[in-house]
Amino acid sequence: QVQLVESGGGLVQAGGSLRLSCAASGSIRGFLVMAWYRQAPGKERELVAGISSIGTTNYADSVKGRFTISRDNNKNTVALQMNSLKPEDTAVYYCNRVSGGYLPWGQGTQVTVSS
Repeated sequence: QVQLVESGGGLVQAGGSLRLSCAASGSIRGFLVMAWYRQAPGKERELVAGISSIGTTNYADSVKGRFTISRDNNKNTVALQMNSLKPEDTAVYYCNRVSGGYLPWGQGTQVTVSS
C-alpha cells in the first residue's frame, strides 16, 4: 500500500510562507484527487486544498487566495505553498487522497504560526 511522508513544516511569523511536500512511496497517478488536510489541537481534521489528476484545484474558504496546491504525478509528490500565514493556520498538516478510501495517514508536519 502507498505510504505518505509529509515534510516542510516549521515555525513562522504571521505573514510568512512555508512550502509543504508530500512524498508517496508509489504511484499517485491513478488517484483522482489528492488533498492536504490539517488538524489543530482540539479540532477535527479538515480538508484544506484538493487537486484532481488533471490539475483542477479547490480550496477551503479560509485559505483561498493564500495557499496553492500542486502535484507531480511523475515524482509522486503533492505540494502546498502557503503564503500570508495566520496564527489560525497552526496545525498538523497531512496529505491523502480524497476518494477510494484513505491511505494510511502519515505522521504529518507541524506548522506553527506566531502572531
